[in-house]
Amino acid sequence: MPVMTMREAISQALWEEMERDPNVFIMGEEVGVWGGTYAVTKGFYDHFGPERVRDTPISEGVIVGAANGAAMAGLRPVAELMTINFAFLAMDQIVNHSAKLHFMFGGQFNLPIVIRAVGGGGRQLGATHSQTPDVVFAHFPGLKVVAPGTPHDAKGLLKAAIRTDDPVMFIENATLYQTRGEVPEDDYIEPIGVSKIQRSGEDVTIVSYSKMLQTSLQAADLLSKEGIDAEVVDLRTLRPLDMDPIVQSFKRTNRAVIVEEGWGTYGIGAEIAARLYEQAFDYADAPIVRVAQKDVPLAYNETLEKLALPQVNDVIRSVKEVL
Repeated sequence: MPVMTMREAISQALWEEMERDPNVFIMGEEVGVWGGTYAVTKGFYDHFGPERVRDTPISEGVIVGAANGAAMAGLRPVAELMTINFAFLAMDQIVNHSAKLHFMFGGQFNLPIVIRAVGGGGRQLGATHSQTPDVVFAHFPGLKVVAPGTPHDAKGLLKAAIRTDDPVMFIENATLYQTRGEVPEDDYIEPIGVSKIQRSGEDVTIVSYSKMLQTSLQAADLLSKEGIDAEVVDLRTLRPLDMDPIVQSFKRTNRAVIVEEGWGTYGIGAEIAARLYEQAFDYADAPIVRVAQKDVPLAYNETLEKLALPQVNDVIRSVKEVL
């Protein structure tokens, strides 16, 4: 099976879906001539042309609004936002239009729109360009939110997102673009709304997604050298949230650590912990522990930024706490 980077997997998914369906097109800032801020669409403009790879003004509300209109008219737009921080400028279009128009018009319109946005910290871009507000978008019914942590899942989930008739927020972590992994050559999709056990174990359940999946897997490998067998469950999709693999794992291990890059207050971890207590309280042998970013705006200073973001040692310490 070929090994490729996350960037290559995402690019390959986009290319294959554009070849498969002429209604799929890409729009966003610098996606065309420049080839994308993160080089994901490099070469697309020359191959597919300016009608299907459209450079847009620097206006996120316009990008998502135009994509909504195109989707309602029968096309399948992939709207790229340079970073998820800029999605705040398009919140009305995303949460009041993309997420709700199918419902508000009684199903007369579908909105097969994919909004690709890059999030996460760790790149010394300052507080306003380093946020992980995934939970904000997962809060709204009508919007699917996908956040893969491996190249394999990135390709399969992006292809599934493009093919669904629902609006999808597809969140990529910039620090994962160089992560490498096996990706099948054949055409495949990964189901949206299905969590996945990425590492089996018996002693403790670690729940995470996106960049923190890689952090959790590294922690699990180090813990195994000390005789601690951790199971790692990857959410992959934040809405709809698939709790079944998490609950079943928790019922076997009786302990859980939830790891997310975003802030812990009102976070993904809080939601999962609440559901575990609701659905499997009698199986808990220790309090559920959450690992998250410190509740501060991220500093530009590299050392301070690293101190605020969850690290492998934070996960290891939390696992030992619940054990």
